[in-house]
Amino acid sequence: MDVHSSTHAFSRQRAMARKLALQALYRWQINECPWQDLVQEFGAAEDMPRADREYFRELLEGICTSRTALDEQLALFIDRSPALLDPVEHAALLIGLYELAHRSDVPYKVAINEAVSLTKRFGATDGHKYVNAVLDRAAHELRPAER
Repeated sequence: MDVHSSTHAFSRQRAMARKLALQALYRWQINECPWQDLVQEFGAAEDMPRADREYFRELLEGICTSRTALDEQLALFIDRSPALLDPVEHAALLIGLYELAHRSDVPYKVAINEAVSLTKRFGATDGHKYVNAVLDRAAHELRPAER
């Protein structure tokens, strides 16, 4: 396998991990539970064999254990309380913000594009525009050197 195709496979596995994390975080907002329960529950998901399982676990652990801090940070970039956000958009924003704040190996454009893509797929009609605008503001603040 050449470098390009292995990189592409890696990014597809990461994208699948984010998709499963979005679904798990959506469920967690509706019915909160320990993050470990989500890892176990979604570990059996049909798409998990195509996902980066470790990245999925890291996203859930990182977001669930620092939810208050992430929401406080998110509040700086949005026009309403995080509690009033649509659950899909909130989950996408938490993933994007987590990556911007804690995963410097993920380029800011990738973090934003992935969150926007998830919101286009699972969120309300124009939710992706909101997610894009919020994460763009966050990236200006959190990743000024990349801008």
